[in-house]
Amino acid sequence: MQIKFKHFMAVLFSVIFKAISLVLVIFAVYKSAYVVAYEQKEFITAVIESVNAFIISLAIFELGVGVGKEYTSGNDDGNLYINIRRTITRFVGTVCIALVLESLIMIIKYSQLELAGNLFYPVGIIAGSSLLLMSLGVFLRLTKGHTE
Repeated sequence: MQIKFKHFMAVLFSVIFKAISLVLVIFAVYKSAYVVAYEQKEFITAVIESVNAFIISLAIFELGVGVGKEYTSGNDDGNLYINIRRTITRFVGTVCIALVLESLIMIIKYSQLELAGNLFYPVGIIAGSSLLLMSLGVFLRLTKGHTE
């Protein structure tokens, strides 16, 4: 009973995350097309907002894929450490990529708007994502011996 419930919840959350990701992609495409058609905003600002939505959508989609793959796979080999390492590595890697891309977009946006005083926000995001990536490396190093 508990295994069926676990499988059901994993599929449910996987579908929810993938649906949210799809909605964000549709929203970004619609927003881009609307700006191109009606030119109400500056084109670069619309592109930056669309890329932001695509990045967030990618991170949410990767989370949905990870949840679906880890909890619904039939190969319970009993090695919990391998499953945890694989899931955490995939998720933290996706989050780091999303954070760095978001900060680079913020740097471009602030430089175009001549808001150099706000550049400490993207620098803080880059520093935080590098700390997260280094923490992932420490985690992988400390759990290396448990995977055999």
